[in-house]
Amino acid sequence: MFTYYCNMAYNVTNKFHIGFSTLSEELSLEDLPVRGTIPNWLSGTLIRNGPAKFEVGKEKFRHWFDGLAMLHKFSFKDGKVSYANKFLESEAFKSAKKTDKISYREFATDPCRSIFKRVSSMFSSKFTDNANVNITRISERFVAMTETPLPVEFDLNTLKTVGVFSYDDKIESGLTTAHPHYDFVQKQIVNYATKIARASNYNIYKITDGTNCRDLINSTPVEEPAYMHSFGMTENHVILVEYPFVVKPLDLLLSGKPFIENFTWKPERGTRFIVVNRQNGNLVGTFKSKAFFAFHHVNAFEKQGEIFVDVVAYDDSSIVNALYLDVLRGQRDSVIPTSQIRRYQISLQGGSVEYETLSSEFVELPRINYKQYNTKDYRFVYGISTYGADDFANQLVKIDILQKTSKTWSEKDCYPGEPVFVATPGANREDDGVIISVVLDATNSKSFLLVLDATTFEEIARAQVPHHIPFGFHGNYFE
Repeated sequence: MFTYYCNMAYNVTNKFHIGFSTLSEELSLEDLPVRGTIPNWLSGTLIRNGPAKFEVGKEKFRHWFDGLAMLHKFSFKDGKVSYANKFLESEAFKSAKKTDKISYREFATDPCRSIFKRVSSMFSSKFTDNANVNITRISERFVAMTETPLPVEFDLNTLKTVGVFSYDDKIESGLTTAHPHYDFVQKQIVNYATKIARASNYNIYKITDGTNCRDLINSTPVEEPAYMHSFGMTENHVILVEYPFVVKPLDLLLSGKPFIENFTWKPERGTRFIVVNRQNGNLVGTFKSKAFFAFHHVNAFEKQGEIFVDVVAYDDSSIVNALYLDVLRGQRDSVIPTSQIRRYQISLQGGSVEYETLSSEFVELPRINYKQYNTKDYRFVYGISTYGADDFANQLVKIDILQKTSKTWSEKDCYPGEPVFVATPGANREDDGVIISVVLDATNSKSFLLVLDATTFEEIARAQVPHHIPFGFHGNYFE
């Protein structure tokens, strides 16, 4: 097996190109063909989210993050698996369907043809509601999320779109994260939203169960806001890791570029760890390290006056450009940078920031036993990874941080998605449970749901889907 380190990169071929092609078919199937044995105790629903339409009429989306969202539902009961999929009927989707054109500004695709239209769009708050990144639950209501402040509610049973979810507050934002945290003790969601304006702020907030009101925890002013896809949370702190991939707010209005192309990599700024006390909202401090970039946090926890933040780190922000669709489809020569899991150790008293590499494996879309170990010291990380040259992410990996070892699952010409951990009822070990992942079989142009024993990392079952499922991003399992 080949192992790729952070300072290396691999070229892309188009063997897996179907993962970036449109799926138009919407289905509802009561009983998928199953090979192996689905555990009888698995009796919930996995909802996956991701782009499934990559062009509208003659216009094409430019980036993986731009495609129109589709929900995929896998429900488990008595060893059987049902499946349904449906486009998220956002305003962006409905407008595209009606006009046969791309109508809303997406991550790296901008239909606006003039400064007047762009300024009008910004001041009318015409953010895209194409919520194609993740799924969460707010006060027993299920919502799809992206990085604009417009979560879209849907019905869990039918997947029908309800509409934009409205918060009962006046917190302003122009950029947020689709990776909120949930505190199982205090029973509250924690997230942040960036207000991008002449006077910009990072606004950290909480939502207590039973409400749809965001209560402000802290507001930190910032001159040039950073692109932050996720953040860290410990028992007592929120950590915003501010990478030096930043934007001048006026550029978003006047530059004429799509959203993400207004951001500039400024490594001389370094990366800042903004630490906020969750309980009283005070800014504990800002701590600086050498510049790096990340999409995803793995976990964070605190010990004896120190905070540990685990992230999937890249040396710079070039991974953003590497995810344009022409690169991923092999239509333009490029390389995809590889990452490594780093543990950043912040001394709250001394102010120092140091890091160690937890694994030499390339990992993305990391997951843990979230319910039991988020905000706590932990041992196991699951993610997608790569073996061999000239290929996309083609294996699942389980990393033992304590033992510095790893286990993998792979199959020829198969490309797994994010591994979601589901614990066995009554489990008393961190890895007692199963891993479920949607896998693209490029040879047969179809996908299947894979179930692995999380301890041994060996396959115990798979459920076959009659079509391909485009490469998605995130999802969650609901008991």
